[in-house]
Amino acid sequence: MKIGIYARVSTADQSCEMQLRELREYAGRQGWEVFHEYVDHGVSGKKAVRPALTSLMSDARLKRFDAVVVWKLDRFGRSLANFVENVQLLDSYGIRFIAPLQGIDSDPRNPCGRLLMNIMGSFAEFEREIIVERVRAGIATAKAAGKHCGRPRRTFRRDEDVQLRQDGLSFRAIATRLKVPVMTVSDAVRKGVV
Repeated sequence: MKIGIYARVSTADQSCEMQLRELREYAGRQGWEVFHEYVDHGVSGKKAVRPALTSLMSDARLKRFDAVVVWKLDRFGRSLANFVENVQLLDSYGIRFIAPLQGIDSDPRNPCGRLLMNIMGSFAEFEREIIVERVRAGIATAKAAGKHCGRPRRTFRRDEDVQLRQDGLSFRAIATRLKVPVMTVSDAVRKGVV
């Protein structure tokens, strides 16, 4: 089996060497060939763009190896949702995800691997729902405090809009004159706001 090894440390004064050494030894014991070592050195896990991870995912899409091996889960994903999304992408490419120190292997031929993918999918869905719930609660709190939520309100003379339409101007001509979108003019005229 051909593998891609991924390692990451957050700061420039740290080293990935321990992670890489342990993963090389693990691959050797399994009889696996290391295709490439992808190393993000001094890159925070919270960053959305990590060059080595981007390269790894690109090579996975091209099926250049059979599995991705990481030291621990927190080295791979910046959040649970991001981790699950990346592992599910790997799965869609037919690439296994293995974190040997934590006993994790997403091999779909193995019942534990299928269970793991289902559990991770459930956690990701749960996290998305929690975020949506928090956003809705925040909007409700803001509205209760009298704050406007959503698009900014258009400020223009709606009575002038209606009058110009009655004078025979087109919606487009009115919109140009008042410097507002045509639909805003149309809505104001339709509602007959004076």
